[in-house]
This record gives sequence, structure tokens and C-alpha cells, in this order.
Amino acid sequence: MTGLGASVASPAVREATAAAMGRFVRMHELQARASATIARLTGAEAGFLTASASAGMTLSIAGCMTGLDPARAEALPAHPGPRFEVAVQLGHLCGYGAPVETAMALAGARTRPVGQSTLAMDHQLRGALGEATAAALYVVSHHVVHYGQIPFATFAAIARERGVPVIVDAASEYDLTGFIEAGADLVVYSAHKFLGGPTGGIVAGRRDLVRAAYLQNVGIGRGMKIGKESIAGAIAAMEAWMVRDHAAMRAAEEATLALWASAIAGIPGIEPRIVPDPTGNPLSRLQVEVDPARAGTTAAAFARALAEQDPALIVRDHEIELGYFQLDPCNLLPGQDRIVAETLAAVLRAGAAHPERPGDRARARNGGVDGYLAWLA
Repeated sequence: MTGLGASVASPAVREATAAAMGRFVRMHELQARASATIARLTGAEAGFLTASASAGMTLSIAGCMTGLDPARAEALPAHPGPRFEVAVQLGHLCGYGAPVETAMALAGARTRPVGQSTLAMDHQLRGALGEATAAALYVVSHHVVHYGQIPFATFAAIARERGVPVIVDAASEYDLTGFIEAGADLVVYSAHKFLGGPTGGIVAGRRDLVRAAYLQNVGIGRGMKIGKESIAGAIAAMEAWMVRDHAAMRAAEEATLALWASAIAGIPGIEPRIVPDPTGNPLSRLQVEVDPARAGTTAAAFARALAEQDPALIVRDHEIELGYFQLDPCNLLPGQDRIVAETLAAVLRAGAAHPERPGDRARARNGGVDGYLAWLA
């Protein structure tokens, strides 16, 4: 979603963002207002906004390392101090456009992997938590390994036994209260994506740790700061989320999925399936499974062909090598559901007209890097 500009903001969010651009504000006071809104939204004691969820993860880790000592905050990342390790399950060390490890390294922290990629056990987490541990990081994402991992409640309880703060990277999650309730000390969310605000990161949690993370603006956080306009827009987005009719939105999304599935039903070699979100968000997607022998081409070729349409139809293709892609019903403007249905059906019916090209299967894996390399080439 980040590569597509993250989300589509509502008129109220756009108006709040524009209004803030025309005046000066005291930034700490504006952040304090954001903190009050974040507390109501998440049930946390406090919170603040930063440039992105990735930045929020780095600042949260740094805050656990330095506490409220500005000299130690200024010393990062070169001199991390006595608590510099972050325990994280190996299966959670995913890529989200950048490696999770990089978000830790920017704070001067060292990754302490727990277990193996497909199996992490309780005693391995206990063994990783010691005098040098600054925090334990738990990543919630469709990119992580979804089996053999320590459940969050157990993960948080073990960390609490050792007095280690728990940070949750929940950038793309609907659940804005559950992690705090289940024992997280700090939770990082995206201000855009599902919330539909301007690009930004939300840090919520214990007041002392939120203050320590916010203090990092005297050091590494300076390059991760968020502008007044994005804070104002994020506050408006959070306020809107708290009064949104989520049931009505879910019903509209389900109707969109049914429309798309119906539009491609019966096309040879194409099997539409509505599947739940892998991390438990109240959201389903349309999974389009492709039999190349009958469809005339591959799922990877279809993904590329759909992206070449006008308007472009960008699909979720991170598992394209498994022979399918997915469509997400979120953030559509009025009428776009039918444009998607018509475009999808037309391209899938013309399967043989879209032969696979060299590199189609690698686009999902290399697309992010290739985009940066190709920019202004």
C-alpha cells in the first residue's frame, strides 16, 4: 500500500490537513493534542505521531534504550549504552519494503533472534532476555511466518516476567485496542492505510515509554519528524475512525467482493475465492487462482497485464509464485468497484493475449527496489 500512496483520505482529513498548512502552531502542543486522541482511540496512556510506522518502531526501540536521558538519546546510534539488544522471533524478521532489522539498527540496537524461522519456543525467548535487553519486538503482518510462532499473550507474559518492555509493530492492523489490553507496552500503527490519514506513524502505550520515544527527536528522531499538516490530518482521521460505521463499511466491501467474484466466475482456468485476512483483521479479499494450462497464461502475467491497463489495476502479488493474486476492497472511490470488475474480467478472458514475459515472476519480489533504480533513469 505504501507504494501506492498508502490510502485515499476523506474530505474531512484533507480539509484538516490543508487548514493546518496556513498557520503556525506550537508543535509540542499539537503533539499533546494528538496524544489525547491516540489515548481515546487505543486505550493507551499516551501517544505521539511520527513520519511513518517504521520510524515509530525505531523511536520506540530507542526510547526503551535511553529512557528520559537526553544525553543518551543524543548519543544514538553510535553509543547505544548498556541495553542495546532487541529480542524478536526469527519468523518475524520480515521485509515490509525494508528489513525489520534496519528499523532496529537505525536506533543503534542489535537484533537478538529468537528460535528458527518456523519454530520459536518459550524457553528460547526466556533465554534471549538478559541484562542487555532493551525491548522485545512482536511483528503482526501478513509477511511474517504464520505458524510455529509464540502467541502474543505468551510472548508478552514472558517479557513481563523479565521486566522487558514489549513493542508491537501493528502497522496495518484494525485492532487498535487489543494489543495494549493484552500486555503491550508500546504499539506502533500506520496513520494511513486503514485509518485513511496522511502518511505517518502512531506510537501508543505507557506514558513513560511514549515520552522516552518522543524525546528521540533531539537525536535520531529529527530526521523522522512529522509536519503540522500531517498531525492535523491524522487527528481528523482518528476522530473519524471512532465514529465510523464499521459494519456498513464491511457490508459494502463484501458486496464488492461478491461483484468481482461473479464477474469472473466461469472463465476457464480461473477460480475466484473470497479469503479472510491472515492476521485476523475484519476484512476479506478476492483470491484469483490461475491454472495456466486452461487460462492461457500465468498469474504473474495477469498481474503485469492488469497493471498496464488504463486505469491501472494493481493487485496484491506478494505470493504470485503460488499461482494466485488477490484484490483488496478497501479505499475504493464510488464506481471504482465496477471498473475493477470490468477490467478484471476483460483481461482474464484474454489470457493467451498476455503471455508471460521474462521478469514477470520476479516483479513482486524486486518491484520495490526496481522502482527506486528506475526512477529518473
